Amino acid sequence: MLTVGLTGGIGAGKSEVARLLASYGAVLVDADRIAREVVEPGTPGLAAVVAEFGPGILAGDGSLDRPALGAIVFADEERRAALNAIVHPLVGRRSAELQQAAGPDAIVVHDVPLLAENGLASLYDLVVVVDAAPATQLDRLVRLRGMTEHEARSRMAAQATREERLAVADLVVRNDGPLTELEPQVQAVWRTLTERAQAG
Repeated sequence: MLTVGLTGGIGAGKSEVARLLASYGAVLVDADRIAREVVEPGTPGLAAVVAEFGPGILAGDGSLDRPALGAIVFADEERRAALNAIVHPLVGRRSAELQQAAGPDAIVVHDVPLLAENGLASLYDLVVVVDAAPATQLDRLVRLRGMTEHEARSRMAAQATREERLAVADLVVRNDGPLTELEPQVQAVWRTLTERAQAG
C-alpha cells in the first residue's frame, strides 16, 4: 500500500485533482467529507461541538449550522483550535479505518486540506501539493464560489502560506491555468505513484 497526502490552498483545485486520481484508480479518503460525517445529527462529534460552542451553532433541523460556526472559528484562532481538537481525532480514526479497508496493493490518497497547518506530512509515504498563485485562488473564490474579496482573503489567511505547503511537497501540481493543462500533470503524478507503489 502507498499512502499519499494530497493538499492545496483553498481555490487551488485540490478537489479536481482528487477526482482525477480517483478516476485513475486511487482509493480516495476525503477528510472534508469525513469531517462533515462525524458531526452529523446524533453523533458524539456534534454533541461535543455543541458542548463547546453552544446551541447557537445548530440549524433549525438540529444539524450543524456551518456558516454560524465558521463565523466564530475563522475570526478567532483559539476557537478554531478548540474545534480542531474535537474534530481532528474523529477524522483521523475514520480515515485510518478506510485506509485499512483499502487492501495491500492500493494507492490511498488522503485529501487533507490542512495537512501543512497540522504538521501531518510525516503520516504519508508521499505528499502531493496542488499549487496556485494567491491571485488565482482569490479570483476563483470570488468568481466561482461567490465569496466577497474580504471573505476570500480571510479564508486564505487562515491557511498555511504557499511556501509552507510547498516545503512539505514531494510532488507539485501547478494549477494556474485551465483544466486542459491540469490533467496531463495529474496523469504524470499517477504514473509516479504507481511506480512507487510497485517498487514497494
